[in-house]
Amino acid sequence: MLKLIRQNKPDHVALPPVIRFDSLFENTEEKFRETLAAIYTEVFPVKNMDELAAKASELFAGVVNRATTIPELGSWADFSLNVSDPHELETVEIAILKAEFGVAENGAVWISEKYLPHRALPFITQNLAFVIPRNALVDNMHDAYERLQDTTGWGCFIAGPSKTADIEQSLVIGAHGARSMVIFLIEEM
Repeated sequence: MLKLIRQNKPDHVALPPVIRFDSLFENTEEKFRETLAAIYTEVFPVKNMDELAAKASELFAGVVNRATTIPELGSWADFSLNVSDPHELETVEIAILKAEFGVAENGAVWISEKYLPHRALPFITQNLAFVIPRNALVDNMHDAYERLQDTTGWGCFIAGPSKTADIEQSLVIGAHGARSMVIFLIEEM
């Protein structure tokens, strides 16, 4: 049988040329904000870490089990990420994480193990916030993958809080994973 399969191989076909699409948005940040609004994610521009801490305290006042991977927000956090078993993260209510960049066309944020002690954290927390340098936004996924060419290790794109819709067309936000997502665009890191 294998001999017959080898004899009946199709002719070699060259790969298609690499196609690249340029989005050429007039304002990448404006498009990023527009896309995120459509996927139920709020964006807050902040000048520096002090303003970030103040905004986080305002937005998440009264919330317990706050975690962060950002050293400058250490006094804001009341939940230590120094755990050996990721299951211990199940009570985290809000996690504020540093991310490398955002993508305007789909609102995705790239986060890697560089800023993440536990891969489960963005998926197990009830609410999720990312801090992205304001100048680290790209137009589309072509730009994003160019930026990731030299990347090694684990990383993923995350866009908005989790969503699901059933056959009755009822949209549920936060059905699994984070129930809400916030983006902080920071001027000075």
